[in-house]
Amino acid sequence: MAETVRAHDLVVYGATGFVGRLLAGYLAGHVPEGTRIALAGRSRARLEEVRAGLPPAGRNWALLEADSTDPASLRALAGSTRVLATTVGPYARYGLPVVEACARAGTHYADLTGEVLFVRDAIDRCDAVARETGARIVHACGYDSIPSDLSTMLLARRAREDGAGGLRDVQLVATARGGFSGGTIDSMRAQLEAVQRDPSLRRRLTDPYALSPDRDAEPDTRQPRDAVPPARTPDGRWTAPFVMAGFNTRIVRRSNALQDWAYGRSLRYGEVMGTGRGPVGAATAAAVTAGLAGTLAAMGFAPTRALLDRVLPAPGTGPGEAAREKGWFRMVVDAETEDGRRYRATAGGTGDPGYAATAVMLGEAALALALDGDRLPDRAGSLTPATALGEVLVERLRAAGHTYEVTAR
Repeated sequence: MAETVRAHDLVVYGATGFVGRLLAGYLAGHVPEGTRIALAGRSRARLEEVRAGLPPAGRNWALLEADSTDPASLRALAGSTRVLATTVGPYARYGLPVVEACARAGTHYADLTGEVLFVRDAIDRCDAVARETGARIVHACGYDSIPSDLSTMLLARRAREDGAGGLRDVQLVATARGGFSGGTIDSMRAQLEAVQRDPSLRRRLTDPYALSPDRDAEPDTRQPRDAVPPARTPDGRWTAPFVMAGFNTRIVRRSNALQDWAYGRSLRYGEVMGTGRGPVGAATAAAVTAGLAGTLAAMGFAPTRALLDRVLPAPGTGPGEAAREKGWFRMVVDAETEDGRRYRATAGGTGDPGYAATAVMLGEAALALALDGDRLPDRAGSLTPATALGEVLVERLRAAGHTYEVTAR
């Protein structure tokens, strides 16, 4: 990034939204003294309200007005800070001008997107510019896709250290307790609407290498399906489709390709949701599979989508503090290497994964960009959590109470 004087070390854009408020609160309780942070959004009055409710460390933070439909305000915003963390979604609707402003200004950027089409567009428009300016553009810095991305990175590192070769077959089984994010639902809706407007986008969404930096260079390894039927793992756990698999898997594969396929040219990576054991686990797996298929079908049809909008969480809303505190997530990632050795990674944490835990993940990712630049991988452009932040982010998340472990099996 160009050596220019910036007024702020870190700006939280979208600070008046539900997750933006959680992020601001987390930072106010964990940021080192002297870090220059600002809150940004469309309404100064609402920003003042958010700031007044923060812990003491955040009550003197600067307030900045910016609107994603106003290019001049975004240029000023990006130029004022070394790092910008944005929670303003759906990113396909509001995010590209923000990424472009940061790429041009040489400003590091982090978001919470789970949208394949948005990330692909951001790569195509901004990767080359960001590499020239030195900006690290880091997508997927929340529950999707930090646990997936960092766990696979740690598995590949352990296999290399043991001389076990690259990763071959990797499967993540996710279990969690938490509310379903209104923002995630809105992102799913936005992608479905985009495909309805342009059916050719469906091929991009279903391409397992949709986010590859060089699609033609990808191996012809057959990847696991995203929408899998109920099944049992070798140790008896029932599984169902994982709603985030279609995005997380593509982030992990992009990480592999950005590092010259350091995880393995024959990597097969898939994700499922764990539903338990025995008859209850089997019944839950069947219900989840049917419910997810029905919801996606209903969201693709205007009359039924209107009915769903009445019952599903709205964008910008979320569970109360007590419910967020009761949440948790755990991901078990089993891997077999090219020479047949097996490893298991576990990633987990407390707090509702889509809200409380995500605020921790995005907060620590943003702080790593702002404060740990000399320890980060020497990369710029459109990156992933593993390729932009790597071991530094693992260390930060462990210190924040999250678990990242790898064991040989």
